[in-house]
Amino acid sequence: MTEASPTRDGVTVAPSADVDPRAEIGAGTRIWHLAQIREDASLGRNCTIGRGAYVGPGVVAGDNVKLQNHALVYEPARLGDGVFIGPAAVLTNDEYPRAVTPEGRLKSGADWTAVGVTIGEGAAIGARAVCVAPVTVGSWALVAAGAVVTKDVADFALVVGVPARRIGWVGRAGRPLVAKGDGTWVCPETGAEYTETEGRLAEG
Repeated sequence: MTEASPTRDGVTVAPSADVDPRAEIGAGTRIWHLAQIREDASLGRNCTIGRGAYVGPGVVAGDNVKLQNHALVYEPARLGDGVFIGPAAVLTNDEYPRAVTPEGRLKSGADWTAVGVTIGEGAAIGARAVCVAPVTVGSWALVAAGAVVTKDVADFALVVGVPARRIGWVGRAGRPLVAKGDGTWVCPETGAEYTETEGRLAEG
């Protein structure tokens, strides 16, 4: 298989990738084998799109986003800067999925309205997790591998299970935070402190 070569602006596209000419690809972004980037999708700078990943029409991703192998991001998803989507994770777009209408006719795009998943800055979605549209995953949150997210996830929340539930907090480094008392949480890696107020976490 032929290796990809970067273009003048540093974009690398593997020969077997399918990138629609109407898609916008930021400088330094790398798109690997068998990935598909659909029309009007927008990828920011220095993104990495893994083997077999799918980015739907009109999806918007910020800078430094990583989609691991076989991640499926359906339109009209919105991904902030620094988002991580793990291997085989899925961001859905149909609240009431059916292949056919009640009369048995095969559905077309005109028969339903796509709804998107929104992922905040720095958040991470673990391997084989599913985010069921139209949920929002907050900034720097962490969705564990295999979780099924059916409700919005707060900033910095650590959620696990089916359906996903919060079991703790994580900091920017992704490590579970340690309670210091009086609503203060500390990152064991960086020492950064976070404050919990009424079920929400904030930096500082």
